[in-house]
Amino acid sequence: MKSDYLTIKNSGTNEIDIKKSQFICYIARVSNEEEAVNFVNKVKEEHKKATHNCHAYVIGANDDIQRASDNGEPSGTAGVPILEAIKSIGIHNTAAVVTRYFGGIKLGAGGLIRAYSNATTKAIEHVGVVKEILQTEITITVDYKLFDQLNYHLNENHINIIDTQYTDKVAVIVSIDNPKVEDFKASIIELLNDRVAFQDGEEKYFEIDFNPYQN
Repeated sequence: MKSDYLTIKNSGTNEIDIKKSQFICYIARVSNEEEAVNFVNKVKEEHKKATHNCHAYVIGANDDIQRASDNGEPSGTAGVPILEAIKSIGIHNTAAVVTRYFGGIKLGAGGLIRAYSNATTKAIEHVGVVKEILQTEITITVDYKLFDQLNYHLNENHINIIDTQYTDKVAVIVSIDNPKVEDFKASIIELLNDRVAFQDGEEKYFEIDFNPYQN
């Protein structure tokens, strides 16, 4: 599995108006092509009277599946610009449908490309982007007298704390980037003079907010 990848934070919608035409972008996170197709069909059903419902989607951490449709717009002016807007930001597992209600003024090929691309980009900005990081859950068990020291260390080093459980001892569940697991354990052992126990949990993706427009 890929160690990390970007995707949208939430599903959502955003609208822009260009020369009296409405361009409404619906965007969703999808995990497979069936989900993407169902999402596209749902938007099309909701907007049967729209002039066009153009779409694109990318599936997989390496964009193994890529699809685009102009839905009646001139070839290459809608589906591909939507697809390229998604790919240019670097997000994955994302489907977008841009619904157009024609306002009576033709935009030309260049205008259409810009409109569909901008509608998609604005929708992505609106819903936000997250980074999915492959991490391992680790349960750290210590005596109560060592908990404050451990907790301070974890917070100072911005370690993601999932849960803290209090029984006869304290168990703190954290998530650590896979390549850093052994170094992390070594740092805790040194911090607490080996008065600690670890239990590895499942390996899965965790989300953190990400700004793709920040240098």
